[in-house]
Amino acid sequence: MTRVLIVDDEPGLRQSLGLLLTGAGYEVASERNGREGLARALAEPFDLLLCDVRMPELDGLEFLRAYQERGGTGLVVMMSAYGREDAAIAAMQEGAYDYLPKPFRPDEVILTLRKAEERERLRRDVARLEARLDGGPLAAVGFVAESPALREALDVIARVAPHRTTVLITGESGTGKEVVARAIHRASPRAAGPFIGVNCAAIPETLLESELFGHTRGAFTGAVADKPGLFEQAERGTLLLDEIGEMPLPLQAKLLRVLQDGEVRRVGDQRARKLDVRVLAATARDLAADATAGRFREDLLYRLNVVAIHLPPLRERPEDIPPLVHHFARLAGQRLGRRLGLSAAAVEWLSAQPWPGNARELEHTIERAGVLSDHDILEPEDFRAGTRAPDGAGGAGGAGGAPGATLRETLDAAERAAIVAALSQAGGNRREAATRLGVSLRTLFYKIARHGID
Repeated sequence: MTRVLIVDDEPGLRQSLGLLLTGAGYEVASERNGREGLARALAEPFDLLLCDVRMPELDGLEFLRAYQERGGTGLVVMMSAYGREDAAIAAMQEGAYDYLPKPFRPDEVILTLRKAEERERLRRDVARLEARLDGGPLAAVGFVAESPALREALDVIARVAPHRTTVLITGESGTGKEVVARAIHRASPRAAGPFIGVNCAAIPETLLESELFGHTRGAFTGAVADKPGLFEQAERGTLLLDEIGEMPLPLQAKLLRVLQDGEVRRVGDQRARKLDVRVLAATARDLAADATAGRFREDLLYRLNVVAIHLPPLRERPEDIPPLVHHFARLAGQRLGRRLGLSAAAVEWLSAQPWPGNARELEHTIERAGVLSDHDILEPEDFRAGTRAPDGAGGAGGAGGAPGATLRETLDAAERAAIVAALSQAGGNRREAATRLGVSLRTLFYKIARHGID
């Protein structure tokens, strides 16, 4: 129960306010002056303090200063009579949460306290989230949130992490969708359980059902023993379904049934197993558009999209680039066994690049520069030397290859350009791109990785 301390020299106001707040579900205490109120506030834990601006012995502003200096953690709401708002505003500038002008309406008081409670709850959730992420700051798991967009995402993570709610994480490739999924898992009561991620596009359609749900011995050719699926392996933990937009339609129906019933049936088995698994999904595709076009089940989209977290591309949040640069340089230095830093000019140059591959491309670029350089402070020249030419603009990324390139290099450049073009024509749908290219999905994934296509 939220504890509230009322500090005011008017007995009638203390009594009426106490009755109002008690009826609203608060635990209420009161003191008649600032000095006694301060002693009570420091001796007992209070979540909220309602303090008058003008009081005998110790006024409201002095009360606020002394309370904060001595480590008080409750939110202070000032109360001021007409004509004394300036003092209340001055108190807010020194750390008070809000102020209520006297006389105030009952609903106005309750609304102010509810807002204060919500702010304090969110602050505690964020602090708990940061404490659970490997015992360190969010940057320890690659979540650097300087931009308002990512700060908003962080707030959603803090709110949703304690619950079993399904979350759909969207954003371009390389924006950190798996990082967010891991952050949700680590900040949840399931943190001690397993976190399992599966790329739905990387597993052939004929095997994906068995991988997710498991199979019994003899269910199909090659099934020589019972095998639990990823859902069972993630029991009491979290399962991330990455690239969920690439899942075949027939399997989407079976996934929907699992999410609705909370139980899974292995391939070839008549018995259903009850599960305790939290499901997170991630995609770079526009699932709403896919649902309209009939490529994704609308009912499954509704089931997955209970809470949505969208990660904007790096080009839309340039303020995140400098802290990401330093974070990735520190990680690269640890892997390389040396301290790796960047000059101000290098940070400025990196911040000006478009980064179509987002944070993943930025991280790989910094590590490549660290590997190839013979000094610990990276300069812009260390990055320019390894920068890939834009696709289709000549150089190694274009279809024609670089001047003087070998036959192998020319063929690789042509193959890469063909894959990029097919992915673009297919709107990023890798299964459709594989069909256009006349290769299997597995082959396409191999070649995407081989050519470093983001």
